[in-house]
Amino acid sequence: MTTNRRTFVIRSIAGAGLIGSVAALNLARAQTALPETDPTATTLGYKADATKTDKTKFPKYAVGQQCNNCALYQGKPADASGGCPLFAGKTVTAKGWCGAWAKKA
Repeated sequence: MTTNRRTFVIRSIAGAGLIGSVAALNLARAQTALPETDPTATTLGYKADATKTDKTKFPKYAVGQQCNNCALYQGKPADASGGCPLFAGKTVTAKGWCGAWAKKA
């Protein structure tokens, strides 16, 4: 079996693409779910289920506000969870809520 330059380049590109895909997959797995006990989450009143938000402590909360319709939510609206820049490296539930909620434009 002989390897010419073209075969080498094609295999190198395919290998690099595979390595990049695996790295991206591992990065996505590295994010963990945000616990409600996280200090930042506690300060912002984060609840994994928006309906359990303490309305006396957080009067800004209104029914229908949840992470998947917040301007900060980085997941797709249909995703069960997604990233949030306020909680780097952690995911929030789509049906969650915190005091930093802002209407998506």
